[in-house]
Amino acid sequence: MSLNLPVYLDNNATTPMDPKVLEEMLPYFSEKFGNAASRTHAYGWEAEEAVDIARENIAGLIGSHPQEIVFTSGATEAVNLAIKGAWQNDPEKKGHIITIITEHKAVLDTCKHIENVGGSVTYLPVQSNGLVDLKVLEKAITPDTFLIAVMYANNETGVIQPIKEISDIAKARGILFFTDATQAVGKIPVNVQTDGIDMLAFSAHKLYGPKGVGALYVRKKNPTVTLTAQIDGGGHERNMRSGTLNVPGIVAFGKACEICAEKITSENERLGVLRDSFEKQILELDNIDINAGHAPRLPHATNISFHDIDGEKMIFEAGSDIAFSRSSACTSATLEPSYVLKAMGLSNELIHNTFRFSFGRFSTEQQVDHAVKVISKIVKEHRSERNYGHHKVI
Repeated sequence: MSLNLPVYLDNNATTPMDPKVLEEMLPYFSEKFGNAASRTHAYGWEAEEAVDIARENIAGLIGSHPQEIVFTSGATEAVNLAIKGAWQNDPEKKGHIITIITEHKAVLDTCKHIENVGGSVTYLPVQSNGLVDLKVLEKAITPDTFLIAVMYANNETGVIQPIKEISDIAKARGILFFTDATQAVGKIPVNVQTDGIDMLAFSAHKLYGPKGVGALYVRKKNPTVTLTAQIDGGGHERNMRSGTLNVPGIVAFGKACEICAEKITSENERLGVLRDSFEKQILELDNIDINAGHAPRLPHATNISFHDIDGEKMIFEAGSDIAFSRSSACTSATLEPSYVLKAMGLSNELIHNTFRFSFGRFSTEQQVDHAVKVISKIVKEHRSERNYGHHKVI
């Protein structure tokens, strides 16, 4: 079978839309074009019903009630609504947030905004494996702490944080717990009830849906979470997010979640095998580090450091054969070394030779083998005839 090049190994940046999702979505651009807020005729009723069905499928994937789902333009907006909305609505005006320094920029920049308008934020370090130290987290809590924000799984390394343990710490002290689960939902089982999550952000384009639509889960009871809206103008989405609903996007989001719910176990197993095979073959090159390789990780993602190569040259030379990335898609336009890997103790030099590979629903063994062949050739050429040491998993 011939390969379509370049082979796509950057599913943490975005996933291709599943054809079944596209098929479900298309009619809502044309014959089913109604506004879900139009309550006086059949076009509006049809759109509203489609949104309701999608909301049920989305809620079902994370174990929530459909009415706890607030639609947004994506995970970044959902993060902003969760953190800013909770801070502005904090009845006791405590104003202190705890987060970790390896969060996505959507969280870090929103927290910086909170600091600029009078709030206080503690940015916790992570260990060399990318995990937060729960004892350090507990010590950071003050009487003014009202929110803990820790991502479910890291976008660069795939490291999965101890979400249930963090939520237990928060609950014991009456603190809200928010998680950016953009990389986790649809990839691994996520349940807001068993995980004890109060707010959760995620996006359609990370789970084989379209770009431009996301959601925020907001708990309705035990506790009841109320947020100050960041977009006003009509009181849509339980007065938390005004604006005409993106019906085609929401329909697609719902279908994508429905498919993920059906496939999540089998996909986890298949992608874990692909990822492990890829790592095993790459490690044969020697002087290779699998970052956070012993930590809990997403089954489809790996972050690999290549010693003694030219990272810039490798990106250029592999570009026509493999689509992969150096860090997150949201920060790859800058030349600054990854702050995530820096927080884990990697040197700037090694960070520039570190890459993220992430597999997906449409990845194949043939693609993995091709990627290994291309990378191996480049690495060997870079190292010329030198003899380097052993590999390690850290």
